[in-house]
Amino acid sequence: MSATAVATSGLRSDTVRDPSIGRRRIKIASVFTVMAAFLLWFALSMRASYVQFLLAKYPGPGVPVHTLATRPTAWVSLAVVVVIGGLAVADLLARRSVKVLAMSIAGLAFAISFLVWAYAAPNAGFLADPLPGTVSFATPLILGAMSGCLCERSAVINVAIEGQFLVAAFLASVFASMTQVGSLGLLGGVIAGIAMAALLALFAIKYHVNQVVLGVVLILLATGLTGFFLDQIPNVGSVTDFLNNPPVLLPIAIPGLASIPFLGDSFFNQTILVYIMYASVAFVTFLIFRTRWGLRVRAVGEHPTAADTVGIKVNRMRWQAVLLGGVFAGLGGAFFTVGSAGAFNRGDTGGNGFIALAALIMGRWHPIGATFAALFFGFMESLALQLGTTGRVPSDLLAMAPYVATIVVVAGFVGRVRPPAADGEPYVKG
Repeated sequence: MSATAVATSGLRSDTVRDPSIGRRRIKIASVFTVMAAFLLWFALSMRASYVQFLLAKYPGPGVPVHTLATRPTAWVSLAVVVVIGGLAVADLLARRSVKVLAMSIAGLAFAISFLVWAYAAPNAGFLADPLPGTVSFATPLILGAMSGCLCERSAVINVAIEGQFLVAAFLASVFASMTQVGSLGLLGGVIAGIAMAALLALFAIKYHVNQVVLGVVLILLATGLTGFFLDQIPNVGSVTDFLNNPPVLLPIAIPGLASIPFLGDSFFNQTILVYIMYASVAFVTFLIFRTRWGLRVRAVGEHPTAADTVGIKVNRMRWQAVLLGGVFAGLGGAFFTVGSAGAFNRGDTGGNGFIALAALIMGRWHPIGATFAALFFGFMESLALQLGTTGRVPSDLLAMAPYVATIVVVAGFVGRVRPPAADGEPYVKG
């Protein structure tokens, strides 16, 4: 054996390891250290020996009240976080699926301990089931993320989801008000979503306008248009009822599934729009990863020149993906009127289009990942409403948590987050 070979064989494996792995370990160790410090504080500062919680939306006759010991829960959560953090720092969670599962368990343990601490106080009341609120808040986010996924997989950045939501919410209210059929409001939302998507595709694909700037302009356009048309509706009862007083979609319980303890009422006693959201996730996932059309969309998003050389019409595929994305954005916008609140008001969407975009990034531009990210955002929104009544945590501070988590993910805590290679780049055939 040559001297060079001997020297090479004697090198430790970590001397040739990618430096980014070491940096990622430091990030992971830092985050888990902070989590462990908070959990230790929770365990030592509990004000009550137990908390009361419900496995239902609201307390009432026949609804059992459960109890949970506070300090044992906090110590168990601390042990779980320390063990998983140690495994992650030691790089023993090699497979991505195992790592995601372990991180989810650690996050769940932290959340449970935090909730126990928040409600372990005098007059804190009952901790109600947060799942119904989670599903409700997450529905438009998931639909918006599906729109963004289709657009960005074809290399068109869709910052304008918020604008699509606004116009869809307004037109859904008008359609449903005029017909007094809530489901027709969904049709109005879809039409609005496709129309806004057509504007996005026209200027981004044909005229090569900077897509981020274009998205902001479309949001401003949607804000101005909806505000203008809302002002044109006279404040007269009969006219308002005809144009902006839609019926709200009613929940439909699925026999058998709706009676599942804890989960059934939250997931299977919902409106038709929520069931469409469930189907949308499966449909978009199948379409992108299991069909020839989806393969072509991913090809034009990763390497449009190579796709063009094999006969794929790059810009045509991008048009199709953006317009189809408009369908889901329109459904997401309809949620804010016929799906929940009824009449349209300025600012009804509340920036949820941007949150959907954040969920898309947090989910690594994958429909399933974006769905779980949106559910996380919805869960935090639901908890913010509940915890606002305890007085222990400012609701505004809790509302920041999802965005902090997004920054952590984008910064590389769970590995490299890479968009499609050609994302945002117009294609000009040479």
